[in-house]
Amino acid sequence: MITFFQSRYVFILLLPVMVAAGIVLYSYNPIDSHSIYPPCPFHYLTGFYCPGCGSLRAIHQLLHGNIISAIHFNILMVLLLPLLLYEMFILPLFFLAGKAFPHILGRKVKPVYLLILIIGYWILRNIPFEPFSLLAPHL
Repeated sequence: MITFFQSRYVFILLLPVMVAAGIVLYSYNPIDSHSIYPPCPFHYLTGFYCPGCGSLRAIHQLLHGNIISAIHFNILMVLLLPLLLYEMFILPLFFLAGKAFPHILGRKVKPVYLLILIIGYWILRNIPFEPFSLLAPHL
């Protein structure tokens, strides 16, 4: 039995939402003091950076072609973005076509490895001296 989240309707409904979000992110810079984006709740409450801190600023920079600036905001997101895009767009297309999809990282990479990577990044970017402080988002 196919659930709603596995159906093609989710992909059809989410695609225009993702395009609209991309247009908004391209148009409005998260760095601006009058930004429409909310602050990271984790950073706001604790003063520490979460693994996603700087991601909006990095994606904004990528949309404008500034790869180096994007890396300064969140290198992990920049490195994992191809995998995320693959998961968001390519896999649903294979699903809609009813075909088996190729595994981009091979069959041995499990989500637990990505979780360990993200948690390690989370810890390292909050160590307050170099070289770890370079992982914190820079303005």
